[in-house]
Amino acid sequence: MLIIILYFFIFIVAVQILYYLVIFGKFSFAKAQKITPKRIPISVIVCAKNEEENVTNFIPLLAEQNYPDFEIVLIDDASSDETLTLFEGFEKQYPNVRLVKVQNNEAFWGNKKYALTLGIKAAKKEYLLFTDADCYPTSKEWITAMSSQFTMQKTIVLGYGKYEKVANSFLNKIIRFETLLTAIQYFSWAKIGHPYMGVGRNLAYKKEEFFSANGFIEHMQVRSGDDDLFINQVANARNTAVSYTPESFTYSKPKTTYKDWIIQKRRHIATANYYKKFDKFQLGVFYCSQLLFILLTILLLAFQFQWIIVLSLFGLRYLVSWIVIGFSAGKLKEKDVVYWYPIIELVLIVTQINIFITNTFSKPVHWK
Repeated sequence: MLIIILYFFIFIVAVQILYYLVIFGKFSFAKAQKITPKRIPISVIVCAKNEEENVTNFIPLLAEQNYPDFEIVLIDDASSDETLTLFEGFEKQYPNVRLVKVQNNEAFWGNKKYALTLGIKAAKKEYLLFTDADCYPTSKEWITAMSSQFTMQKTIVLGYGKYEKVANSFLNKIIRFETLLTAIQYFSWAKIGHPYMGVGRNLAYKKEEFFSANGFIEHMQVRSGDDDLFINQVANARNTAVSYTPESFTYSKPKTTYKDWIIQKRRHIATANYYKKFDKFQLGVFYCSQLLFILLTILLLAFQFQWIIVLSLFGLRYLVSWIVIGFSAGKLKEKDVVYWYPIIELVLIVTQINIFITNTFSKPVHWK
């Protein structure tokens, strides 16, 4: 029996190395990108619901972008705080700010996709660049960097949304590592020619992509997924590019409690259930092989069965994955979290199991 388990363990190690070297290596070992500025018209779209503190700090940073032709479309999604008042002030202060006021609609109650649809329809520019109300760009060249990846064929650009560092916080390291690993996955699959998701914190596409797909209608009943489900629907090898120059990053405020982070992760994982079959399959294989790698290592070492082979394969898998993640972290300026990789990986595996079980019996809370 143990020999069968060993063979299965070898197979699992091979699967993990395949993912890291062959798939994730596409991004990890890719050449550094160059920014070739373009002058295409851009509408920066921000949807906010009760975000008065964040919009006070971050909207001026968007308005100060160094780009020749852009507008900012601010969408107030029926906020009950001072968000709308602040947006009205920005509209008066900045000539390129356009305000969209959304009233609660009984048919689309609390649905962010409804608010975004109204904002997209109000946008006057041909290309749309999205970020969240709690996000801000890392530089004044953010629009330039993201828009530089558009071409006649490439009408979708996937960007990287970082999280701020919080000193002396292990939770913050977990959040940023998980964000890094997610980016490695969607950047790598996009480079292979099979894009499957993007993040609304930093995402761009041509307006015609939205209207050709009839907007979010295919998954309007799903509260989340205005970013990843839409990209999963419309992105392909021909029309999708990635942007990973440091100037193209955005920052977002991370969750500061484990409970709040779990709630956020529950939404993300629940949304992935609506991905295309192949995308759910490849994600499932990766995460299952992660779990089995740990469990089978423990089992085989507990019986001290062929422990030299087991430890050698264990070390090989971690060496390969650490190198790949390290190169990717260098590109995305997240090197400090890589030192904690083995511990964080275990935490994430346990967290994913917990979320899977919890989501099976209850629905996560979405945009209110």
